[in-house]
Amino acid sequence: MMNPSQQEQIRQWLSAHGTPQQVALRCRIVLAAAQGHSESAIARQWGTNRKTVTLWRTRFAEHGLESLWQIAPGRGRKPTYGPEKIKALVEATLQTKPAGMTHWSCRLMAKTQGVSKSTVSNIWRSHHVQPHRVKRFKLSRDPKFLEKLTDVVGLYLNPPQQAVVICVDEKSQIQALDRTQPGLPLKKGRCGTLTHDYKRHGTTSLFAALEVLEGRVIGQCFARHRHQEFLKFLRRLDQEFPGKVRLHLVMDNYGTHQHPHVRAWLQQHPRFVPHFVPTSSSWLNLIERWLGELTSKRVRRDSFHSVKDLENAIAAFLAAWNEHPQPFVWTATVESIKEKLSRCRQTLEQIQPGCTQPRSRKRRKTLSS
Repeated sequence: MMNPSQQEQIRQWLSAHGTPQQVALRCRIVLAAAQGHSESAIARQWGTNRKTVTLWRTRFAEHGLESLWQIAPGRGRKPTYGPEKIKALVEATLQTKPAGMTHWSCRLMAKTQGVSKSTVSNIWRSHHVQPHRVKRFKLSRDPKFLEKLTDVVGLYLNPPQQAVVICVDEKSQIQALDRTQPGLPLKKGRCGTLTHDYKRHGTTSLFAALEVLEGRVIGQCFARHRHQEFLKFLRRLDQEFPGKVRLHLVMDNYGTHQHPHVRAWLQQHPRFVPHFVPTSSSWLNLIERWLGELTSKRVRRDSFHSVKDLENAIAAFLAAWNEHPQPFVWTATVESIKEKLSRCRQTLEQIQPGCTQPRSRKRRKTLSS
């Protein structure tokens, strides 16, 4: 017998779009049987045979609703290729390269292995192998890497009291590119278009500072990218944050930031406390994340007739961002970063011993001389 709650559950399964057809057929069989229909009538109504009707009536009576979703072992389509063939294909993808090329394609691998390109694609997808993709990286060889890493990450995770943490960087040589033809607008079934050729109308350099706590960004464009412009921007920050509150500046190791005039100015203004990220570690500077937003959402896909148009577009993006600023929250700890980098170093040392060792300043001077 079927109680009302079971009938309601079965009707919900039948009305759901995600219910498999074989489960839906079993639900219809047991529901019709509960209504008093004969097995022959149920088989004729739903286009099946009497044995199937008897089977699911019996299973439902013995095991309840859960039995309607059970699939007997051994059912389903048998794999075309065995594990040996799949293993050989994956190993060939990872360990070999096609003649004269850097990576395999689906069709080239399919031709080499004697299978279809869809088979290669399915095997690669199931093993998370993507020969067509590559990610760029640079492992820092700064001798003081751990010291600088701990300093900067400590600012993010445990900011000092009565102080402001500011990430500072420059995006130099931003080109004012004027597309030769207008792009087609976005529409259903078609993305927006952009011509591949362009006219250059000059460049500008953006100095930007991100307030870590609130996400507010202060930016200023200059025609050149020298220590003189950086000093002007530091004076701008001094005005933007009045008072005597300490300003902790997170910067990279660009020569402009360590110019003697800049160092002298910082010594005369002790409220500015510089913190330098390790070399080749711009990912530690949160302002880089905002500069990526600027590039992808404002600069890259637009057309500018002059440098002034480009600077106005950057100013408009800055104003829109600061209306509703969104801080970038740092979550990685020093320990997690060290663990990941140690695995990276171990792998690189196996490929090329000595490639991750810290650079020696004396050695660089000797080589340069």
